[in-house]
Amino acid sequence: MSLGDGQSQSNGDPTRPDDGGYGGTGQTRTRYHDQGNSGLYGGARRTKSSRGMVTAVGVVVLLIAAIAFANRGGDDSSTSTTSSTAGSGSGSDSANQPDTAATAASGEQPVTKKAAGIPSGFAHDRQGVQSAAANYAVSLGSTGMYRKDSRDKIVDALFTTEAAAKLKAPLDKAYSASLLTRLGLDANGNAPEGSTFVSRVTPVGTKTVAYGDTTATVEVWYVGLSGIAGETSTSPVTSSWNTWTYDMRWSGDDWKIVSYSEKDGPNPVPGDDKASTSDEISKAIDEYGGFTYAR
Repeated sequence: MSLGDGQSQSNGDPTRPDDGGYGGTGQTRTRYHDQGNSGLYGGARRTKSSRGMVTAVGVVVLLIAAIAFANRGGDDSSTSTTSSTAGSGSGSDSANQPDTAATAASGEQPVTKKAAGIPSGFAHDRQGVQSAAANYAVSLGSTGMYRKDSRDKIVDALFTTEAAAKLKAPLDKAYSASLLTRLGLDANGNAPEGSTFVSRVTPVGTKTVAYGDTTATVEVWYVGLSGIAGETSTSPVTSSWNTWTYDMRWSGDDWKIVSYSEKDGPNPVPGDDKASTSDEISKAIDEYGGFTYAR
């Protein structure tokens, strides 16, 4: 799932109640497994041709120049610490604690405000840039990217001014009428009557690849849902696993994206869960709320 594939979350589908933000903070994301039974919803995994086309366009535009990190660091896996409670700070207690992971919970609230419905105002540190990257992935994977008005707002909110200005025209071309038609949408990005367009991204983890005072490179591993939930849909909602890499810059009072790239996986072994019906998928999309993602 990437720019141009059936991503969902935020306020993308005008026919559905909005959750109040392009980041989909009012909806959770649930994985539904693929089944070959035509009476169930979730057929073969969708091809990634449209996604690859849009990602390629975006990468070409946004790779303005490779950011040189003078103080490039390694993996952020050892940066998290566990606070000790009174009387429990002995060395033996610490030794019994599991090794902290790149996305181990910090206990810090990521943000308290939004811009264009997207969480904003992240901390100027490693935890802040990871939280920003996770939340930005949610917005870039939303149905809002399939409508020009909301897409422009998302791009303006997440990218540096220079990157946003260069990205909009190529994205308009990538999210063309022919692409929307292939996905089963109309020219405005709407699903057929009685159907639900699904496009969501759920971050599974983040990792700081490099960090400096004003620049950082962050990877976001995520599972995406994309497709159209409907009895007559030829693009059933399926899941995919991908990793986005963001080059980010501290701009003003927040982290912004300068460029990005994407790769497939890591992909877990699919489970044996029975695929849900289209009605169940549509109901879940409407009813389940989401989160502001924290490092």
